[in-house]
Amino acid sequence: MSDNDRDNYFDLDNFDDSLRRDYRDRRADRRPSADNRRPSGRSSAARAAAARKRREAQRKRRIRNRAIIICGFVIILALIILLFSLIIRSCSKGGGEQQQQQTTTISTDIMNKQDGGAATADEASNELSPTYFKTPNIPDDNTNGYLSYAIYVWHNTGYELFGGSQERSKIYADTVNNLATKLPGVNVYDMIIPNHTEFGLPQRLKDDDAPSTSQADSMKDAYAALSKDVKAINPYNYLADHNSEYIYFKSDHHWTGLGAYYSYKAFADTNKLPALSLKDCTEQVITGFTGTFSNTAEGLDSDEVHYWEFPYSVTMTITDESGETQEYDSPYYENATEGTLTYGVFIMGDNPLTVLRSSSENAQEGKKIVIVKESYGNAIAPYFTNNYEEVHVVDFRYFRDTVGTDLASYCRENGITDLLFVNGVMSANTQIQLDSMSGLFN
Repeated sequence: MSDNDRDNYFDLDNFDDSLRRDYRDRRADRRPSADNRRPSGRSSAARAAAARKRREAQRKRRIRNRAIIICGFVIILALIILLFSLIIRSCSKGGGEQQQQQTTTISTDIMNKQDGGAATADEASNELSPTYFKTPNIPDDNTNGYLSYAIYVWHNTGYELFGGSQERSKIYADTVNNLATKLPGVNVYDMIIPNHTEFGLPQRLKDDDAPSTSQADSMKDAYAALSKDVKAINPYNYLADHNSEYIYFKSDHHWTGLGAYYSYKAFADTNKLPALSLKDCTEQVITGFTGTFSNTAEGLDSDEVHYWEFPYSVTMTITDESGETQEYDSPYYENATEGTLTYGVFIMGDNPLTVLRSSSENAQEGKKIVIVKESYGNAIAPYFTNNYEEVHVVDFRYFRDTVGTDLASYCRENGITDLLFVNGVMSANTQIQLDSMSGLFN
C-alpha cells in the first residue's frame, strides 16, 4: 500500500484510538507548566486516585466503542452477504424458469391459438390464396448485424439471404408444369417454403445492410405461372401469423417442426382435410442443436429440435443410397442427440426413398401421397400420415440413381393418388436443383 493509500485508508479498528490520541496530543499542548500550576487543594493520593478513575473510565469507553463499531461492521457485512445471496438465487431461479419455458411451452402456445375462434370461410380462403401475401410483423430495434459469407447474423441468429427474379420464378413453374403432365390421374400440388429471412429480418436491413429480395413476390410469380394441372399451396400467411413463434432455427437454414406443422395445416385446410392437432400429440425436445450456419458464422445461439409423437402408430421403411432397406416403428430417429445432425430426427434425414404407413383413423383408405422434396420436406412429411395411409417421401437428388425407375412409373406401380412438390425458396430458384427434379422423369 502506498503512503497516499495509507493516509486515505479508513481502518475501523483503529478509528477510535487514533482520534482520542490526537485529541490528547492537542490538549497536552495547552497544559500549563508544572511551575505555573496552582495548588488544587487535594492531596497527591487523592489526585492519583482520581486520575486512575479517569483512565479506567476512558479505557472502558474505548473498549465499549470498539465493540460497538466491530458489531456494526459485522452486521453490515452480514446484510451485504445476505443481499447478494438473494440476488444470485433470484437470478438463478429466473434463468431456470426461462429455460423451462423455452423447452415446454411451445405446445401450450399452440393449444391456445388452436382453440381460439375459427376463421370464416372467406377469411380462410383469403389466407390460403396463392395471390394474397400479408406483410409479416417483424420487430426492429434499429441495430445492425454483420455479413458472414452469404449469412447475415443479427441478434445471434443466422439468416440466409435471398436473391430472386420473375424469370427464375417462371422457370420453376415451367419445370413443375412439365412434370405434372407426366402424372395423369394424379392430383399434383406445389408448395414453396420461404426461409427465415422473410420473417425474421426487418425490411430496413433487407433494403441495405443485408440485401435480400422479396420472397413473397417470388412465390406469387411462381404460383401465377402454374398450369391448371397444378394446385398451389400457400403456407406464407400461416407462417406470417406465427412468425413470433419458434418456426425457424437460429443456427440452421431449415425450419423447425413447428414451422413445418403450420405449412402442413395450410395443405390440409386448402384441401378441406381434417388437420392433425398437436394437442393430441406428445411433444419431445432435443437441446444443443448447432446447425449449418455454425460452420461459417460465429456467435450464434444453439437450437432446440421439437417434434411430436402421434396418437396413432406409424411405421417407416427407408431405402438408403446403397439400395438397402431398414424398418422402423416411428417416423422419427428417436436416438438423435445434440450436435450438428439433430435435424436428422425427422425421417432420419435425407434418403432416396422413405415410406411411412399410418394407422390414423383420418387416413382415407387407398389415399397415398408422394412428397417430392429436398431437406426442407423432412420435417413436414410425418404430419401427412394423419390424412394418408401411405406417405412416400422422394428426395429428388438421389431417388433415380438408387431406386432405378422414373417417378411416373413408381407412382403407377404403387397406386399413388396425390403428389406434392415441396421446395425451399432457395432450391426453387437454383437451376441445378430444378435439373435434379426434372431428372426424376427422364
